[in-house]
Amino acid sequence: MKLLFTILSIFLSTVSIAQNITGKQLLEKAIAYHDPNHNWKHFNNEFTVIMTDPNSEKRTSTISINLPADYFSVSAIKDSITTTYSLDKGKCQMMYNGRELDSSTASEKEMSCDRAKLYKNYYTYLYGLPMKLDDPGTHLNETVELKHFKGKDYLVLRVTYDESVGSDIWYFYFDPKTYAMEIYQFFKTDANGKDKRDTGEYILLSEEVLVNGIKMPKVRAWYYNKDAAYLGTDTMIEN
Repeated sequence: MKLLFTILSIFLSTVSIAQNITGKQLLEKAIAYHDPNHNWKHFNNEFTVIMTDPNSEKRTSTISINLPADYFSVSAIKDSITTTYSLDKGKCQMMYNGRELDSSTASEKEMSCDRAKLYKNYYTYLYGLPMKLDDPGTHLNETVELKHFKGKDYLVLRVTYDESVGSDIWYFYFDPKTYAMEIYQFFKTDANGKDKRDTGEYILLSEEVLVNGIKMPKVRAWYYNKDAAYLGTDTMIEN
């Protein structure tokens, strides 16, 4: 009986927090947890991510992000092949097994500067969360939801974007006590802008690595929303 009252007390406390905090306030608290000294805007570091999935060989990617210098690069090794993309103030360079490629040769290797930009946006977004949710073109739902997911209660922030940024709807799950980001999830939308519940993925975050004074998730495990099928895992290793 005592355990039941304890669980009920925790649940009611979480409900109260969800009812008394706005989306903007929740994001501010989450940023204060992950980036208390506001280091993200000056981020300049390199880290390695090992990507594994059930259907292919692992891929090891070394990622360099220097926001003040507007520089990004990713060098990935898979099956003894190394591909490198870099963007230096928008200037694109591509390399294959250490050899620089022109646009024609890169096309033969299925590489392109558009892919370089895609990688830059992808890695900067994922490893810049939750700070990136403060970017222009990002719209926070002011109503914070309470959701029970994977055996735990979370404060959930619903986020949409300007059309030029993206059409997916994202949900970010935060611990109600620490405000640590522990899960995020996205769905495609229908013609009316509503969630298509059988689309998209959810990502479980675990452990933490301190990079440039920022608490980043070390492990990201990816699953389909429609059937919870496992897709793969990204594990960060500091260089």
